[in-house]
Amino acid sequence: MFRYLTKRHWLLILLAISLILIGYFILPVSVPLILAFFTALFLNPLIRWLQYRFKLNRKLSVTIVFLLFIIVAGLLGTYVVISAITHIVNFVENIPQYINQINAKIGEWQTSFENVSENLPEDFTEQIKERMKDNIQNVSTLINDQFQVEDIAGIVAAVPQYLVSLLVYLIALFLFMIELPILKAKFYQYLTEKTAEKVQFMNARLSYVVLGFLKAQFLVSIIIFIVTLIGLLLIVPQYAFIMSLIIWLIDFIPIIGSIAILAPWSIYMFITGDVVMGTQLAILAIILLAIRRTVEPKVMGHHIGLSPLATLIAMYIGLQLIGLLGFIIGPLLVIGFNSAKEAGIIKWNFKI
Repeated sequence: MFRYLTKRHWLLILLAISLILIGYFILPVSVPLILAFFTALFLNPLIRWLQYRFKLNRKLSVTIVFLLFIIVAGLLGTYVVISAITHIVNFVENIPQYINQINAKIGEWQTSFENVSENLPEDFTEQIKERMKDNIQNVSTLINDQFQVEDIAGIVAAVPQYLVSLLVYLIALFLFMIELPILKAKFYQYLTEKTAEKVQFMNARLSYVVLGFLKAQFLVSIIIFIVTLIGLLLIVPQYAFIMSLIIWLIDFIPIIGSIAILAPWSIYMFITGDVVMGTQLAILAIILLAIRRTVEPKVMGHHIGLSPLATLIAMYIGLQLIGLLGFIIGPLLVIGFNSAKEAGIIKWNFKI
């Protein structure tokens, strides 16, 4: 079997093994570098536009785009972080009040249950009361466990590591933005002319698809943000903007999305007796979920060149195989396969 393998085949096998080893050992600790590389690819069209539109050199264009990126990301990040911390601090300070409200509501339920269960067997009512006490104790224990001083101290202790990762990300981003043309030229040096043409075609196709994917995600996220903001302005105007931002960011998480915020919020309002607000939040959550599940496959399919059905199947299979990332990687793998087939790198032509 091995005697039929050529030198080219052995090189491809060694390359595949190397990529697998790199993916297993190096990628998990290279997240800032990977994010910097993809951010540089995302910003590269703007850099090239500045070069051709204003006749600027590469370094000056990169510096302008890099500074604009830092300013916009810094202002937006600062506002979101400060607002989030403010609301989290207020929430933590009001936890005793929230617990008292829940306990008061549970006391009302117990009183109502005692009135209803006067004619029921005593053993039966005692069992239900014990079960309610156990559930209340479990909830209290869960809340206390989630707000341990040790956990908060652990988060604070990890801040220096996050700052180092952020610094590495920014430095790597600037260097990648400058050296992208050089890296591209070096990559093509290792390819034959015929292979280089195929890879260039595939690269152009994937660039178009990735840009379409990002555009589709942005369009869907804008719809989610607008609907959330309008809904929360009608329900809780004082927290509408910051909560819309938080829900907008959380909604990027596949499958979970806005439900992770709105569902607990709605349940809490039901428990505390505000049935109207709880119902409004539940309706808003259902509307956002419906928008995400119906609009996303269609918009993504339109912008990345896949039919809505193929997009939905790729998302679902990717999710089942490799988890949340598969929700994004699935369609991209299908696009990569189609692009390689169109470029002639993969030959898939048979009849049964």
